[in-house]
Amino acid sequence: MNTPEENFNSLGLNLPPAPKPLGVYKPCLVDGKYLYVSGHGTVKDDGTLIIGRIGDTITPEEGKLAARQVGLAILATIKANLGSLDKVKRVIKVLGMVNCTPDFEKHPFIINGCSELFAKVWGEDNGIGVRSAVGMGSLPDNIPVEIEALFELF
Repeated sequence: MNTPEENFNSLGLNLPPAPKPLGVYKPCLVDGKYLYVSGHGTVKDDGTLIIGRIGDTITPEEGKLAARQVGLAILATIKANLGSLDKVKRVIKVLGMVNCTPDFEKHPFIINGCSELFAKVWGEDNGIGVRSAVGMGSLPDNIPVEIEALFELF
């Protein structure tokens, strides 16, 4: 059985730089055996953000890719702060927020971009936790997706 690091490396994806806080908060916090990860945005490999609103300037398919990019930013924060994805035992909870038009109804489809990534990294048993996917009237800097997560550590 592969480790999370091996699983990630097999995907051929790049991690963006771990985002720096844009306010008064920590990117992540360890409390006992739990890792709380603050809301992350759509940081690309070059450090810039994917910008736009789903249902307006961004299609659902592009939104799903944006959610995967948020998942990659979360993985970058885990690696930067813990040193390895292998220190995470499982995903407990994901909260996905979607910047979308009022008539948009496919929030879970968008957040699947992140959830599918986590399932590939930690496997279906440990990579899929409980989840909420909700629509928002706006998000910081007009990013299309913001996601926060809770993980259990070894």
